Amino acid sequence: MSFIQDFKKFALKGNLIDMAVGIVMGTAVAAIVKSFLENIISPLIAVVAGVPDMSSMKYPLGDVEVKNAAGEMVTEQAFLKYGTFLQNTIDFVILALVIFIAIKIASRWMAKADDPQPSVEVKLLTEIRDSLSQAK
Repeated sequence: MSFIQDFKKFALKGNLIDMAVGIVMGTAVAAIVKSFLENIISPLIAVVAGVPDMSSMKYPLGDVEVKNAAGEMVTEQAFLKYGTFLQNTIDFVILALVIFIAIKIASRWMAKADDPQPSVEVKLLTEIRDSLSQAK
């Protein structure tokens, strides 16, 4: 086989196309969840925490001397920025929950689609078997 034929065979496989659709759908869902987090959840958390933005929550550690762009030594304060960490953790938990729920729903749909109804012959044979087992 030539390289082009091998590539066509690879690119047109159902699994690859399904994966591409999944990636596109995942990106769309992630954008929706991100918007939900930034525009709904984060402001609510900020109100409860009493700060305008979670990323502004920080704990001062102390002064540090650093060089600025001009090469001069200046004193700046170092901070432990726990607000950004908390926000990212909350974002992760909510996104993981949304993905978990989506997978549960998809697996239910796939289970229903994969459960074919038995044929008429199978139903009749099952009835005959059950009748014979009751007759004993």
